[in-house]
Amino acid sequence: MNQAVKVGIFMTVVLAVLGYFLLRIEDLRLFAPEGQRVEAVFDSVAGLDAKSAVRVAGVRVGTVESIGLENGRALTVLLLDEPITLTEGASAAVSNLGLLGDKYVLLDPGPVGATPLPDGTRLPGRSPLSLDDAMARLNDVAESLGEVTRSVSGAGGETSISRLLDNLEATSVMIRELVATNRQQVSSTVANFDRLSATLADRLPTLSERLEDILTAVDTVLGENRGNLSESLDNIRSLTAGLQGSVDNLNEISGRLARGEGSVGKLLSSDEAHDQLVETLASVETGVESLGEVFDRVRRLELQLGFEGYYLQEFEDSAASFSLELDPGSSQRFYRIALVDDPRGSIRTKTNVVTVTQADGTTETTRIEDVRTEDKYNVTAEVGYDADRWRLRLGLIESVAGAGFDYRMLDERLWLTLDAFDFGRERDGLTLDPRLRFTSRFNIRGNLYLMGGVDDFLEGDERSLFLGAGLRWRDDDLKYLLGSVPSF
Repeated sequence: MNQAVKVGIFMTVVLAVLGYFLLRIEDLRLFAPEGQRVEAVFDSVAGLDAKSAVRVAGVRVGTVESIGLENGRALTVLLLDEPITLTEGASAAVSNLGLLGDKYVLLDPGPVGATPLPDGTRLPGRSPLSLDDAMARLNDVAESLGEVTRSVSGAGGETSISRLLDNLEATSVMIRELVATNRQQVSSTVANFDRLSATLADRLPTLSERLEDILTAVDTVLGENRGNLSESLDNIRSLTAGLQGSVDNLNEISGRLARGEGSVGKLLSSDEAHDQLVETLASVETGVESLGEVFDRVRRLELQLGFEGYYLQEFEDSAASFSLELDPGSSQRFYRIALVDDPRGSIRTKTNVVTVTQADGTTETTRIEDVRTEDKYNVTAEVGYDADRWRLRLGLIESVAGAGFDYRMLDERLWLTLDAFDFGRERDGLTLDPRLRFTSRFNIRGNLYLMGGVDDFLEGDERSLFLGAGLRWRDDDLKYLLGSVPSF
């Protein structure tokens, strides 16, 4: 098999893999219907990105097509794979898979049998509780516990129980004063009781007769329901015994609390336990704040992978590179490493010294130089500074020192790049100009871009035009790609 057929097979495989990744990442369904679009409005969609999943009852039914801002609120467009009937009461909520899982939109289609919603209806959205809100609530709980402990233990050594006894004593004094002030009214009340007793003595015989009749009726009722009454009395005795046991338990608990026994008793009676509780709550608050800072740093970290292949016209060969770019998110610095397949190869010269001894004893030395071109893989490692529309890179470019400059145009769809490296190269005893390479990249759809340019344009013998394509994946694309890979 000749070299041209190998190159053709390689390019065919590369294009097939690029096509597959492009269809999976962009979620392109070439032979499927477009699907149903639903709009939802949220107060906040923090952590939710385009291409996040849309689920109904935990089942994935679509993706988030776009996220925009409208009148200070987040407007999201949900693209459903299959049409779903939405009824009155339908809503959407931002949720997540587990504590540190990815964010997704939980769609509630509404009650079954309710009135269907017309097309174009915007669903109300519910936003999740943020970490800052949870911290604020935890702080409120800590303050409430502090107020409880301060109310139990008063300032200056005077406890709340002492203040309660003082209030009871003041109340008894007021009652005595009230009785002394209203002594005449009390005498009148006693006189009324005397008249009432005289009236009862006059009417007591009649009342006795009626009471006897009532007792007779009660005795009849008791006789007829003696069994039920006995059972009821047994239940009352059991209930009384249970209540007595509960009262004993309460007395024991209150006694232990008063003596300062147990965790709660120590908390109520010991200032040291109170101080330890306050310190523990402060430590928990500090730990939660530190955990929030760690999550915030991880969330700002951005990873980007790239793969590109191109064809060099001068060398009639293809090249490829795989790159990884890391953006810490806390500054304008970024870091980039790449593995590059150099079709130029590396020129290796080997000198062989052959010494021949003649018949007369003299020797003749011959030097033979063997010049070979070998395949070579180069490494690029750069640190860069990212400004508004341009980037500056310094470090190793294809295993030699160099620098690069990037300029972005057309909303970052067009990139113009100039790389300068290999400043001290030599060939055939001559010093060559630095290697300069101009590259332009144009994003045609999603993560796919076309590239072209000219390499080593200062040296006529080494100058070569090149043309190719590449793919670039960000964090969200990698999460979606890894989630869409089938399991075996």
